[in-house]
Parts: sequence; C-alpha cells; structure tokens
Amino acid sequence: MKAIPQAATFDYVIIGAGSAGCVLANRLTASGRHRVLLLEAGGHDRHMWIHIPLGFAKLFDNPKVNWLYSSEPEPELNNRRIIQPRGKVLGGSSSINGLLYIRGQKQDYDHWRQLGNAGWGFDDVLPYFRRAEDQERGADALHGVGGPLAVSDVCEPHPLCEAFIAAADQSGIPRNDDFNGPRQEGAGYFQLTTRNGRRWSTAAGYLRQARNRHNLKVETNALATRIVFDGRRAVGVEYRQGGAIRSACADAEVILAGGAFNSPQLLQLSGLGPAKLLHERGIEPLADLPGVGADLQDHLQVRMQFRCSEPITMNDVVNNWRHRCGAGLRYILSRKGLLTIGAGYAGAFLRTRPELASPDVQIHFLIFSTETAGAKLHPFSGFMASVCQLRPESRGFVRIKSSDPLAPPAIQPRYLSNRIDCDTIVAGLKRLREIMNQPVMRRLIAEERLPGEKCAGDADLLAYARAAGTTVYHPTSTCRMGSDPAAVVDERLRVRGFEHLRVIDASIMPTVVSGNTNAAAVMIGEKGADMVLEDAQAGAPMALSA
Repeated sequence: MKAIPQAATFDYVIIGAGSAGCVLANRLTASGRHRVLLLEAGGHDRHMWIHIPLGFAKLFDNPKVNWLYSSEPEPELNNRRIIQPRGKVLGGSSSINGLLYIRGQKQDYDHWRQLGNAGWGFDDVLPYFRRAEDQERGADALHGVGGPLAVSDVCEPHPLCEAFIAAADQSGIPRNDDFNGPRQEGAGYFQLTTRNGRRWSTAAGYLRQARNRHNLKVETNALATRIVFDGRRAVGVEYRQGGAIRSACADAEVILAGGAFNSPQLLQLSGLGPAKLLHERGIEPLADLPGVGADLQDHLQVRMQFRCSEPITMNDVVNNWRHRCGAGLRYILSRKGLLTIGAGYAGAFLRTRPELASPDVQIHFLIFSTETAGAKLHPFSGFMASVCQLRPESRGFVRIKSSDPLAPPAIQPRYLSNRIDCDTIVAGLKRLREIMNQPVMRRLIAEERLPGEKCAGDADLLAYARAAGTTVYHPTSTCRMGSDPAAVVDERLRVRGFEHLRVIDASIMPTVVSGNTNAAAVMIGEKGADMVLEDAQAGAPMALSA
C-alpha cells in the first residue's frame, strides 16, 4: 500500500456529513468494530435558525452553513444564474432544507431496477425507508417507528390550506392525507422531518447518538481536497483544515457522501472524470470517466403569486410587530404556530394528462409571498403556489473550473432544454389555475399578481416560466448508478474501475425521484451502509467493476 505521511489510519473515511454521510457514520460505527473518520467541510449545527423549522428562509444567504452555489447562465431561462444552495454544516442540506418528507413514487424505484440496478426496486428499498423512519402516526406496512429520522404532521391546519385542498378536490384531485402511502396522487398537508416543533436533520437523528462512540472521529471545517490512490485502489484522503493540509488512511474504503455537486467535484479533482476536462484544468487523469459530473437532474419550480382577500397569511403576521412577537412567544411556549412550518404547508401531486400512469407534477402551497427565496415578505396579504415537474428530461452537468478545491464547480442543470419539460410546466400551470379558480379558493384571491391574467396562452406561460422559474433544490444523478458505460457506480455503489471507493449519496440516483429528495438520500445512506457492512463481513474484495 502506498504510504501517506503523518496520516491517522481508519477503516472507513466518509467525506461529507450530510443527509447520507451522517447515516453512514452512525451505521458503520454501531457495532464498535470499525474505526470511522467523518469529514465535514462546514462547522457544527449550532445556528439557532437551523433548529427552528421556518428558519430555512434565514439560511439562503448564510455562508457559514451554505455553500451559496449558483448555476452558470441558463440558456433556456433567459441566461439567468439560478441559486443552488447546499448545506455546509453537520447534517448538510438536511440542516438547511425545507423539511418536506416525500419518498417519491413506487414506480421511480422499480424503474431504477429496470435500468439494470438489481436490488433497487421499491420492494428492495422500502425496508430502509421504514428502518430510518420514526413516524408520528405509527407503524404499518409502509411506515416505521423507532428509527432515527423523525417524521411528523404539521401542528395544525390553516384556512388557506384547507381552501386549497378543497379546491383541488373540486377540480378532480382527491384529498390525500399520506403522500408516502399507497398512492401519491392527491392534495393534502405535507409531513415534515421535525420533532416537537424542531428540525430533525440527520445530524440530530443519526450523528448525535453516534458522536460519543470511541470508534467515530468527526472533523469539522475539514475540506477534502484529493482522494489518494495506490494504482486503482483508494487508500486515503487529503483534506484542508485550519490552513494546514492533513491526511487520513483508509484500510477498508473511502466513501464519498458529498452530494450531487461536491462528490463529482472531488472525483474530478482526484483525476476521475472526463479526460479532456481534467487536462484543461491541469489534472493528470487516472481514468477517463465521462459520466462523472454528467446527467445532472433537478426539479424546476415556477411560482404563482396571489394577493389574499383576507388578512390570514404569514405576511400579515410578520409585518405586524404584535403578531410577530405573539408567534414567537407561542413557539417558545408550545412549539406550535407559524415557526413550525416548512417550505410547503400543503401541496398536491397530479397528472397533467389523464393517460399518465402516475402524477407528473407537484404543487407546493405556501401561506406567504415574496419576490425571491429568503427575501423580505410582501407588505400585503399574499400567498404562493408553485408547479414542479417531477420527471424532467433535461440533463445538465457539474464540472470543475480549476484544480483549486476551494473554487466552486460549474453547475449547469439545463432547465427546460427538453420540449417535454416545457410542455409539462405549461400544463401544470394551467392545472394550478384551474384549482385556484374553484369557488372555495377564488373567494380568498383578490388578485393573481404573477403571472397575471394577461398571461393566458401557452406561449405566454412558457415565457413566464423562463423568466421566473427556479430550482426546488433537488440536484441528483451526477455519479449515476448503472451498468452502461457512462455509469459511475455499480449497483453496490462502487466506483466502476476502482477498488475500495464508493459514492453513497443523492448523486447515484439513476433518475431523480418524483418529489423532494431528502428522504431518498437518507434511504441511500441506509442501504449503502448495509452494503459496506455486508462486504466487510464477507471479506469480499472490492473488485474492479468496470
């Protein structure tokens, strides 16, 4: 084995303490037999607004907990740069996200299996969802209790949400009280990853209980800069901490859990990626792997804004100091009220065409309005609803801009670059308008502020989508799992063509799931941990899989 000077030695080195990384750190140390190092580029999750659910809105522009990435100019979105926030803190994006707990559709995972990924059908992954979950409603065939990830109902209904759900029903979309139940289609309230009115990130649920184990070492403010190889075997990691370059050896495996942006970035910095790109950036390729950083998928959302005819929105609370203080006091005393909601209070999953087998659009319903994410709320009574296409055909990429690990990568989702995506977004906006025009909802709308009634035809709606569309923060698939030549990892999440190296995070998804992605990332961490432990117990060599 190639020696790494002045390096501590572990069995496993995990890079990234996010949604999957915290899961891995917990499960790989549970037996006490394996020495694990967990590296996190950010700091501890002590910021007050991390733990208050509505605090996600305060974290969009905080460089202490957020990488503050943005895309390259998006050609189909009028060359706008789209924000791409990612967690830079223990818990990763599970510490700064909108808290919605959505698994996706059964068909998503069965499709993964149909693509040649044995062991990834819905029946295969369901036990890991159930094992992770501590479901407030109790256990059943689809849900689990006692797991590290708390899943809770919203604390109370809201009149705007009740009107939206009733209006959806009037337009032919039935009420659904469990989007993770037997069917996804319908309208209802979202469940959140909260417990007793506080955010329940993977740092809170998984890492906190593992921190005192003698065989786990957690290093924060530690930016991984390079994977160290002996031939095609990963043997360790170099990382930057406190102005110094440090190293760690991995006797068993190096595991990337940096997410859809940082995992391909580190692979490329380490010489694994498109050879032409690496040469251009002054990096000697270890392997020409064009799939590293390719196939980026993300959900685009397009929001509609409304003025409310009654002072019942969050705008009315936040813009009145008495109401604002009352909401804060209620949260302190009872852990209830507006401070407990996430990035969607209610929502819906629907089909834009009746012949579709399952929903292709998600609606997020918000009881406040603002111009941009994290911005000050409007001074008037307002609310919003957004349309999100669930299965985009558009594909983008993540590519390093230089050999400097501190330089952000080029992120290019290529939203709306496929005609199917354009047609689906337009159809989704029209369906959302149908809901909003139902009598039970219409009485609460003083005005459709954006896009406005003058935006009527398909061309106008598509132009509005190009001008106003933004991310729902669900990047995936940049280290895609598969058996085809462009796939980066195999069905056991091993990097193809290399030994003792895996990627275990949202970047391995063959296709993005139909909904919010954090629950699936946690499941990937659970299933990936089992694969690592199974191979360790069997003494199976990390065979080259390309």
